Amino acid sequence: MALTSSFSLPLPSLHQQFPSKYSTFRPIIVSLSEKPTIVVTQPTKLPTRTIPGDYGLPGIGPWKDRLDYFYNQGKNEFFESRVVKYKSTIFRTNMPPGPFISSNPKVIVLLDGKSFPVLFDVSKVEKKDLFTGTYMPSTELTGGYRVLSYLDPSEPNHEKLKKLMFFLLSSRRDHVIPKFHETYTEFFETLDKEMAEKGTAGLNSGNDQAAFNFLARSLFGVNPVETKLGGDGPTLIGKWVLLQLHPVLTLGLPKFLDDLILHTFRLPPFLVKKDYQRLYDFFYTNSASLFAEAEKLGISKEEACHNLIFATCFNSFGGMKIFFPNMLKSIAKAGVEVHTRLANEIRSEVKSAGGKITMSAMEKMPLMKSVVYEALRVDPPVASQYGRAKQDLKIESHDAVFEVKKGEMLFGYQPFATKDPKIFDRPEEFVADRFVGEEGEKLLKYVLWSNGPETESPTVGNKQCAGKDFVVMVSRLFVTEFFLRYDTFNVDVDKSALGASITITSLKKA
Repeated sequence: MALTSSFSLPLPSLHQQFPSKYSTFRPIIVSLSEKPTIVVTQPTKLPTRTIPGDYGLPGIGPWKDRLDYFYNQGKNEFFESRVVKYKSTIFRTNMPPGPFISSNPKVIVLLDGKSFPVLFDVSKVEKKDLFTGTYMPSTELTGGYRVLSYLDPSEPNHEKLKKLMFFLLSSRRDHVIPKFHETYTEFFETLDKEMAEKGTAGLNSGNDQAAFNFLARSLFGVNPVETKLGGDGPTLIGKWVLLQLHPVLTLGLPKFLDDLILHTFRLPPFLVKKDYQRLYDFFYTNSASLFAEAEKLGISKEEACHNLIFATCFNSFGGMKIFFPNMLKSIAKAGVEVHTRLANEIRSEVKSAGGKITMSAMEKMPLMKSVVYEALRVDPPVASQYGRAKQDLKIESHDAVFEVKKGEMLFGYQPFATKDPKIFDRPEEFVADRFVGEEGEKLLKYVLWSNGPETESPTVGNKQCAGKDFVVMVSRLFVTEFFLRYDTFNVDVDKSALGASITITSLKKA
């Protein structure tokens, strides 16, 4: 369902493939005839403080924290109550799942926008096997390979595999806009039909199918419904992802049954072996050009295929599955006035571009772009980030300096960091035009959804999401396509294991 490096890519940068005005920097011009005025500002010295909090008794402490996190309090109250208790946005606690799945659940929590970015600095933290947190799913779920998301940049395979992902995106970039339009037009037509028949329409199931079909069409040049896979892709992925993420999910079962089944023991990989094989066969059959590039990079076809599955089905599909409903939920709440402004802006620029959606046209839609960034700030598709200290560190919050020992695990819960009241005005609100204009653009460095600031780019030497610009682009396409077709809408929102479950209750066509 996301750091800067001395490495440089031998490929066109992703900002060239999916350009953004924020990737353009103005040069600073200095005249030698001018004598610069040097102003020395003495930094305010923050007090050094011992990290508050504790881990409780072995076994009992992690179990109690797990029950609080999932059932007694829930995620937000779990963190909020400890911020109040310790009077600090940095503290110690246990993170799920704990016994018997993770051997060491102890973490140092970072909940503010000042301390959180240390998790992106690979000179200070190691990211090896930490993608899902204090445990790592069995490699039997990925063909016996540790895929890219679990590799630290210091590992040789990291550079090779990330280059392969960059190649995938660059080689297929011309297919993204037309295939998105084709696929999501089909999706919206289905929504219209359901609204006409029932008066309401569920978003999630249709969005899941559209997201997978779009990814297959745009990145691999094949329509899955015309293959043996048919329309089963999202269901197969759902089962496979569940076996990887069940230790950190809850399915709404009775508390102790839910905890026993999901958080105490690993579910065996054989439960999805046949499902995963179907996905593998689909990707293996449709990745010939990518395998040729993989072999040039020194990657076997089998390892490349398992990584392509993970990047497409877990990272990209998972992101669209979670983020599109969350984004639509926030836009719906923003109200008719925002909807009207979006529709007018989008339709005007598309008309000026000859009636077609283009990269250039979308760059001229400041409100639409701001809405996407604000949705990524409010509801980041990946909420948690982890890193293990490579050395003794000093980490600053807004209020104090804390000393971290080498080997300690750092954990950041992003929805708190991106709603830091010392950085953002009205942090809990969805403010549609928050990132419009010069002052708004300055805040983009605090949008952290991609395992790095929005103002930085993924490289082979960092852990920022290889598809960062791709995700931003398809999110912009979703909003643009939606408001070309509809004037305004309303939704009902329910909880789901991943993100929000959306029912559209009214939908006014343009």
